This record gives sequence, structure tokens and C-alpha cells, in this order.
Amino acid sequence: MTTEQDTCPNCASLRQQLSEKDQAIQALRNQIEELSRHDPLTGVLNRRSLTEMLDAELQRSLRTGHPFSFAIIDLDHFGAANDQYGHLVGDTILKTVADTAIKLLRTVDRFGRLDSDQFGIVLPATWLDQGLIAMGRLSNAVAGCDWAGIAPGRAVTFSAGITTNAPKDTSELIVRRAEKALAQAKQEGRNRTVQIEEALPDFPPMDLA
Repeated sequence: MTTEQDTCPNCASLRQQLSEKDQAIQALRNQIEELSRHDPLTGVLNRRSLTEMLDAELQRSLRTGHPFSFAIIDLDHFGAANDQYGHLVGDTILKTVADTAIKLLRTVDRFGRLDSDQFGIVLPATWLDQGLIAMGRLSNAVAGCDWAGIAPGRAVTFSAGITTNAPKDTSELIVRRAEKALAQAKQEGRNRTVQIEEALPDFPPMDLA
């Protein structure tokens, strides 16, 4: 009786090689997917991924009724630092801020890069006053970094706008409110966090007669 192993002595080796190649291809696909979701400079989530996280948190809030907060931070006078020290130092500033945020924030929080020197933070199960406390801690942590070794003579701070979710919210509306709060923080002198909540709907007066 002739077995498959007798007629194809190399089949087992070929199957092993094919299996290893399939695993390598899958690992490469996973790596590409991971890279497509993260900012290549800082390693944090990119804008698309952060928006997806914001949408997911909106859906979770609808199911559970739990609030969450969303903040946008913008590095103060980042363009001037780039001009003074060059883009390599500017990149180091961005990476240092991102690393500081990742170390400080909770594991459930989501931190991502929205634009050149803007980052967004999704804070699940967080009331607005708790979000303000978190932003204060992050502000102190960023200001306390060893900037003298990176950009001598320059302190790095950020302005921030923070908001919380409201009924019938969308990610676009939340981002817009946070951007409005951020603009107000800049107008008020920077290096601060401003909060904005969605205005409550008007209700007709109750007839108590």
C-alpha cells in the first residue's frame, strides 16, 4: 500500500513552508493595518482612528447613559519653536508631548494627533469637571518636562478646549464645540483649558395655576 508520504516525500516540508509564509503575510497585514491607524511621527492614533473612537464612545453613551468628555489641545506658539529651532526639534516636542500624555492618561482614554500641533483626547465615563482635572494634570506634566534639553530657553505649554456629550450629538458637533472652546482659550491668553457645554433646550414655562 502506497501512502501520500511515500509518493511525495517533500510534501510535509512544503506544507510547513506554506504555513510559515501564510503567517508572515498575515503578520504583515496586521502591521500595515496598525500603521494605517497611527500617526507615523508620534505613534499615537491618527485623526481617522480617533474619530472612530469618538463615534464608538457616542454609541456606548447612548446604550449606557454614561457621559464622556472630549478635548482638543493645541501647543502654544509651536510655529515659533519650529522657526527658531528647526523641524527636528519641533518633531521632538510633538513626540515628547504625546509620550507624556500616554503615560499620564488612563488606559481607557484615547489620545490621537488631529493636525500638525493639535491632539484630541476621548475621556470615557468622565464628567466635565473630572475632565478639567485631567487636563490640569496633563498641563502640569507637559510644562514640567525637561524642555531645556530639547529647546533651550523655551517653555512648552498648550491651550485646550473641552466639552461633554449631549443628546442627539454627533462626532462633528462635539469636535466643533471643543474647537470653539479651544479658540476661546487662545483668545484668553493661552496656556489654559476652556470648557463648553451644549445649551439645554428651551422648555415652555410650567403652568402652576
